[in-house]
Amino acid sequence: MRELFRLRVDKSTARVGLVAVCFTGLFATIGGRLAYLAVTSDNTSEVRRTASSEISAARPDIVDRNGQVLATDVKTVSVFAEPRNIIDKDEAVELLTAVLPDLDARDLREKLGTKKGFVWVKREITPKQQAEVHRLGIPGVGFLPENKRVYPNGTAAAHVLGFANIDNVGIAGMEKYIDSMGLQDLNGAGFNISASDLKPIQLSLDLRVQHALRDELEKGMAKFKAKATAGAILDVNTGEIIALVSLPDFDPNNPVDALENDRINRINVGVFEMGSTFKALTVAMALDSGKFNINSTLDARSGLRYGRFTIGDYHPTRRVLTVPEVFIHSSNIGTARMALGIGVDGHKAFLRKMGQLTRLKTELPENAEPIVPPRWGELNTMTIAFGHGLAVAPLQALSAVGALVNGGILMTPTFVKRDVETARANALQVLKPETSEAMRYVLRLNASNPAGSASSAAIAGFFVGGKTGTAEKVINGRYSKNKNFTTFTAVVPADKPRYVFLTIMDEPQAIEGTYGFSTAGWNAAPITGNIVERVAPLLGVPPRFEPPAQPFPLMARMNAWGIR
Repeated sequence: MRELFRLRVDKSTARVGLVAVCFTGLFATIGGRLAYLAVTSDNTSEVRRTASSEISAARPDIVDRNGQVLATDVKTVSVFAEPRNIIDKDEAVELLTAVLPDLDARDLREKLGTKKGFVWVKREITPKQQAEVHRLGIPGVGFLPENKRVYPNGTAAAHVLGFANIDNVGIAGMEKYIDSMGLQDLNGAGFNISASDLKPIQLSLDLRVQHALRDELEKGMAKFKAKATAGAILDVNTGEIIALVSLPDFDPNNPVDALENDRINRINVGVFEMGSTFKALTVAMALDSGKFNINSTLDARSGLRYGRFTIGDYHPTRRVLTVPEVFIHSSNIGTARMALGIGVDGHKAFLRKMGQLTRLKTELPENAEPIVPPRWGELNTMTIAFGHGLAVAPLQALSAVGALVNGGILMTPTFVKRDVETARANALQVLKPETSEAMRYVLRLNASNPAGSASSAAIAGFFVGGKTGTAEKVINGRYSKNKNFTTFTAVVPADKPRYVFLTIMDEPQAIEGTYGFSTAGWNAAPITGNIVERVAPLLGVPPRFEPPAQPFPLMARMNAWGIR
C-alpha cells in the first residue's frame, strides 16, 4: 500500500508541475501581451509625442489696450486611432462614420489600413460626439485634448489679429507675429506650456473704437455703394494704431472667407495712389526746405505745361495763390510748382525720409512694397506732388501725416501698446517744429474755410483739420474716368493733435444729394466726420464749445493768409 501511494504522489507531482508550467507560460504570454499593449498603445512614444505637441500648442491671450479679450484658447478634444491595434477595420469605419457622419468613409478606411501607430480620425469634436465615440468601445481609438483658438468678438479687428489654423499655429496677422517671436520654437522643442503660462499680448487697439469704426465704415460703404472701404486711427504721440478696419472682412473663427481676393487688408497690404492727401507732404517739404514760407505765392493762372502734357486744376482759380490757398483749393498746379522748386533729387530724398519709398514694417507680417517709378524725372515729381504716379500703403501715408502734425517726429506705427517715451526712443525728427505748426494750420484752415474741401468733416467742438484726396483708378494700365479711389485724412484736435483718422473708399458712387460727384469731399470726408464725432469722446477727446485762444501763434505772428 505504501508503495502504491508513493507512485500516485510521484505521478501527481509530475502532473502538478506540468500544469504549473502551462499556467506560467500562459500568464507570461498574457503579461507579455499586456506589456506590449502598454508600450504600443496610449503610451507609445509616437502617441506621447503627438499628445505633447498638441498640448504644448497653447497660445497666449490677445487683449486690447483696456484688457478686453480679443483671442483666447479653449479646450477641445480630437479623436485619433492606432491602425495597427484595430482588429476589424471595416467595422471600425462603419461604427465611426455612423456617429461622425461628416467623415469620409473611404479616406478613413485608407487611414486605418496603414501600419502607422497614429492617425487623426476627426479634430475638434463636440462633447456629445466624444461620448458617442467612447460608447463604441473600439480598441485602438482614443482621444487627445487640444487647444482651439477662438475670437469672441467675431469680425472685430480680424485683419489685425489674423487667425490660427487647426494646429493652433498662427497663419496671419498678430497670430503669426506671436509665433515669429519664439512661440513655435518652444512648441517645437516639446515644452508643455499652457495659455496660463504665457503673458497676454496687449495690443494698441481699443475694442470700443474698433466696433464704432467698423460700424460707421459699413454704413458708409452701403450708402455710397462702394466696392470696399477701410479706415484707421493713429495716436500721433505714440504711433499706436488705435483701430483698423478693412471691409469686406472675415470672421477669424471661420477664416475660409479670408482667402477671397476682396478680403485683403487695404490699410497695409494694398498700395494705392493717395490723390490730393499727398499734397500735405508736398507743402510740408516746400516749407521745411526754407525755399518757401507760409506767405509765398505760386502762379495758378493757367495750366502748367511739360512737353505735350498740361497739368491743370480740378477747380481752377486762374490766379496767383498763397501757400494756404494752394492747399485749400487743392491746386495741382501750385503743388507741382512747389515740387519743381525743390527738384527731383530733393523730392525723392524727402519722400524717402518720410518713409514713402520703402516697405513699411510693423508687427503685421503682411505689408506691401510701394510702387515707385523706375525712371523718376521732372514729370514724375510734378504728378507725385499731387498724389499721382506713386502708390503706397495707406498706413505709410497715415504715419507720415502723423509726423506732419506732431511736431515733426516720424514714428514707426505699432499694433502693440506702448508709451510716449518708448515711442520717441527710436523716432526720427524729420521736420522742424515750425513746419509742423504750419501744417496743422493749413489742415485746420481746409476744414474751417468755406472754400476748403474738408468742411464736411468739420464736426463742431473737435477743432478738426483735414485733407481730401481723389485718385482715378488705374484699369488695364490706363486711368479710369469713372472709377475713383477716395481718401480723407483728419487730425483731431488740430491745435494740439492727438489722433489722425484715415478713411479710404474704393469706387464709391454718386448718390442722391452729391450732385453727380463721387469725389472724396462727398463721401470719405463726411464718413470721417461721423467717425470723429462718435469715437473722439471714447478716446478722451471731449468736445470743446469754445475755440482755443491762440492755436497757431507762429502763423499769427507771420500774418499767414486766412489767419483771424
